[in-house]
Amino acid sequence: MTTTTRGFTPPNAGRSARERKERTRMVAGGMLGGIICVFWLLPLLLVFMNAFKDKREYNMGESWRLPQSFHLWENLQNAWAQGLGSGFVNSLSYGLVGAAGAILLASLAAFGIVRLKMPRGLWWFLLIYSGTIFPFQVYLIPLFKAYTSFGLYDTWIGMVLFYIAICIPFCTFVMRGFFVSMPWDFQEAAKLDGCNDWMIFWKIMLPLTRAPMLVLLLFQFTWIWNDLLFGLVLSKSENVRPIMPTLAGMQGIYAGSDGPTLIAAVMIASLPTLLLFLLLRPYFMQGLRLSSVGD
Repeated sequence: MTTTTRGFTPPNAGRSARERKERTRMVAGGMLGGIICVFWLLPLLLVFMNAFKDKREYNMGESWRLPQSFHLWENLQNAWAQGLGSGFVNSLSYGLVGAAGAILLASLAAFGIVRLKMPRGLWWFLLIYSGTIFPFQVYLIPLFKAYTSFGLYDTWIGMVLFYIAICIPFCTFVMRGFFVSMPWDFQEAAKLDGCNDWMIFWKIMLPLTRAPMLVLLLFQFTWIWNDLLFGLVLSKSENVRPIMPTLAGMQGIYAGSDGPTLIAAVMIASLPTLLLFLLLRPYFMQGLRLSSVGD
């Protein structure tokens, strides 16, 4: 007896076609990603190349020409001496203290609203989160008048208090979403073991919120570090002014900063947020995934 194969399709034919299509899609995606990376890295390469040049070589106008000498360390020293050093230290302290303070206070608020089931908790949350509704420019004149009246203008503590307050609404939003998603078994078991609410918050809840808190630290530190508007309005002296207003002042017509020095200053200003992102990268997607789960 003979067996005909006319019209017969091997069972692996469809799978092979899907695999080829998937492989083609992956190759195309990789090529597209590579092209995007090239276009993203080219400006960085241009900045890095010009930071090595001296003033004379930079003024020749050939931006894409490789540097003929090594002046990076000299440019970095000039940028640091022209006030960038104090602005760097100021913004570093504002970013760390401001972000950490806002995250801690927002965690307490979210814990009280969600886990302690405080009366009218949703309304309290909406009141806190309403700070993000209005444009930041609305706060400038009232904030400036209040700071000058209470002696907080151009002070370190005044800047820190502002950054803590401005970061609390978003931190509360994220922490509330995380606390809502946590099972109640942890809290009930802790109460059976004799823990009060304060012990539950410090010993159980906070260790479990490490990932979203680190993501918030990255976001809020980056926002504080990049702030220009409030740094210009609420400070004027070199020992208080953040790094972005200091960097903007170096570009003035009376600042006396040449091109390579200014480019070196930009490189210094970009390092903390880049290093912080690289350090917190393992927690980034985990924190976003956990904090996005809500009721």
